[in-house]
Order: sequence, then C-alpha cells, then structure tokens
Amino acid sequence: MFYPDVPALEPEEIELLCSEYVAHNAHLDPREADRLGVKRGLRNADGTGVLAGITNVSNVIGYEKQPDGTVTPIPGRLVYRGIDIDTLAAEADAHDRFMFEEVIWLLLFGSLPTADQFARFRKLLENHRELPRGFADDMILNSPSPNLMNKMARSVLAMYSYDEHAEDNSLPNILRQSINLIAELPTMMVNAYQIKRRVYDRDSMYFHLPTPGQSTAEHILSTYRADKKFTHEEARLLDLCLLVHADHGGGNCSTFTCRVLSSSGTDTYAAISAAIGALKGPKHGGANLKVMRQLDYILQAVENPKDEGEVRELLRRILRREAGDGSGLIYGMGHAVYTLSDPRAQILKNHARHLAYEKGYDEEFEMLCSIEKLAPGVIAEEHHRDKKVCANVDLFSGLIYRMLGISEDLYTPLFAIARVPGWCAHRVEEVEFANRIIRPAYKYVGGDHPYTPLDER
Repeated sequence: MFYPDVPALEPEEIELLCSEYVAHNAHLDPREADRLGVKRGLRNADGTGVLAGITNVSNVIGYEKQPDGTVTPIPGRLVYRGIDIDTLAAEADAHDRFMFEEVIWLLLFGSLPTADQFARFRKLLENHRELPRGFADDMILNSPSPNLMNKMARSVLAMYSYDEHAEDNSLPNILRQSINLIAELPTMMVNAYQIKRRVYDRDSMYFHLPTPGQSTAEHILSTYRADKKFTHEEARLLDLCLLVHADHGGGNCSTFTCRVLSSSGTDTYAAISAAIGALKGPKHGGANLKVMRQLDYILQAVENPKDEGEVRELLRRILRREAGDGSGLIYGMGHAVYTLSDPRAQILKNHARHLAYEKGYDEEFEMLCSIEKLAPGVIAEEHHRDKKVCANVDLFSGLIYRMLGISEDLYTPLFAIARVPGWCAHRVEEVEFANRIIRPAYKYVGGDHPYTPLDER
C-alpha cells in the first residue's frame, strides 16, 4: 500500500543530495580504526566481544580464554539462569510437555517455578493474550504494513497509550508490563499478518480469539491457521524453537539495544520496540530467511544433491561471490561466540529430523546437514584461516517454520516473540542494578574546517 498524496523527492533531487554527501564526507577507512585501537563492532582483535557488563540472566559459551589471551574452541553451551538449554529440552522430551512458559518464568524471576506458581503463571498469560478493546482496529487493521516487524514495533509503542503507568520504572510495574507484552505480542503478530495478507497479498484474512488452556506455541498455530488445527508434534516443535531463542546473553545486538535504551531511563515500550527494530536486521534476526532462500538456490543449482563434491564446489563459488546472491556468505554458518557447535542448532536439528521425513522435506533437511558438514572446510580453505566455524541456530529454524506451514513473513517475528522474555529480563537487570547510562566513545577523525558565509559559497 502506498500513499500518493505524500510528497516525495524527485530522482534528480536524490542524486544531487547523494553527490553532495559523497563530495564532502571522507571515507572512513577501517584500517584507521584499527590503528587507533578502536574495537569495531565492539569486537576484540580475536573476534571475541568487548566486555561491557555483567549479568545473571544467561551465559553463552563457545570458547575458553587462556591467561595468555589464547582462545580455545569448546563445544557450545547456552545457559539460562544456571540451567543448560540441553537440560530444559531434555525435560520437555522426557515428559512430552511445553517448556517455553517455564523458561519465561525462569528468565524473569531467576529460578524455576513451583507447580502452583507455574499453573497460575500460565493462566495469567492466557488471560492477557487478548488485546485491549479497540487496539486491533485502531493500531493494526487501520494501518497495515508489508513488514510485520515494523508493525509489531509500532504496536508495542502504541501500548504506551493504553497504560496509565507507562512511565513507572519500578520493579513491580516493569514486571507487569513485561508479562503483558509477552502475552500480547503473539496476538499482535498474527493480527498484523492477517491484515498484511488482505491488503498486500490480496488474500483472505481471518481472526480467531485465543483458546483457553493453550501454550504460547499452540496459541500461535491455532490463531494463525484458518482451520485452527495442528498436531501435538507440530506445537511441541514450535515450542522448542521458542525455548532456544528465548535469550542469548546481554551482548547480542537486540538485547544490547534494549539495555542501552533502558540505561537512559526510558519506558518499557520504547526499549522493547527498539529491540524489535534491531532484531529485524538480516545480520541478526532476519538470517533464517536468508538460509531458506540460499537452500532453495542450492537445490536448484546442483544436479545431484547427494554428491558432496558438487555441493562443496558450489559452496566454494558462493564464497567467491561467483554464485548465490553475491554476498559471499554461506548463511546459517558461523557465530560470534560459538566455535565448535551451537547447542540451539543441534537441538533443532535433532528434533526436526522426524517431521522432515514425515512431511516430505527430507531432501531439504539432508542438504542442510551437508552444508553443516562441508561448509567449515570450504570456509577454512577459501579464507586461509584456522578459525573454527559451526552451524548456527538459523540453519535449521527456517526449515522448521516451513514444515509447519508458516509464512516467511513470520520467520523473524517468531524470533521476536521468543526473545521478549530475555529482553525484559535484561531490562529489569539494567534498571535495577546497572543504573548508569551506556555511553561508549567514538573517535572524531573529520578534521577542522572554516565556516564560509552563505553568500560566499
């Protein structure tokens, strides 16, 4: 949908502005940053993150740093409040139950809930899934967006107007706001998707009310699908995706964004909306969609998907920018922290296998396994380095969403749904304990220039 009555810059004006920018803004040479000791991307020279804070929420482990500064790769671990996600996933399997709601409690409050606390908390989330009266009409249906992440960010900001205590940054109020947003955002997402279908895809839309007694994963599937039907295995697999995406330390782009805004003293809605904006980027939450598009390209480009030599050579051409989208990237491979393995990727891979063969996605699944196996060696050869590279969570999450019949429009929004508990937990920590505005420094390298009066230019 476009609005032709809004004045737009003419192409000639845009070209003029761009030429002016290029003429008067010197290129920033990354080598100059290195010379000055600037840690671009808040990364150390060895690729590890600059230590910017402390947290009790979660720990991302992919290497050990020795006293002499040497980095030793180790199998990856992701720990929520001291509990390994492998343990949480195994518990869900052992008792065939949904785990995401328990993880929400764990992240927000720091310990596992009792049976009574868990039952009451699940009911609390159920009771807050329906949006405030008039919200869907005024904030979602009347202003559709082709990108659901933008719509979700705007919807979160709009919730400020429905909260008479929006500016209250006390612990009880932030927790209240957090629980409300965790419960409401899946409904916002599905509503935004339905109106996007109607306006931009010229397709039918349908709205279902929340069903009592459902988990978050069940609620998403039942409101997303026209017939509200889904299998227990499908809901369990989506619940697992939510579990492994729920948090990933304080330094990832979107969580750090949430912490930066929270450090300024701003409100919960502004902080969470900004985190959604950060997650939208293809270098962060949008990567799983890139994986799926590259997977489709590879399956079309190779004659024999089972021929490892042919697949290896195509991956080599992708890295050389001779094939694929020209980025030189093998999407779904590599991570800033994990070196030998990403525990999230392994959990999703192990659980996706059965559904892939059951639903006829065995070729796609096997190709992802081949990429996981072959890409590290090809990357090492092409980049002439020994740095360990492993599959990350994005390699398998997109295929799971596709197997569940979920539109690509929802791939990154589902990541946001899962990550809100982590963002909120880090926001509480930043407001309650850090209590100092985050303010790193940038080195000015632009030089001094005289002011020329307007009539002399």
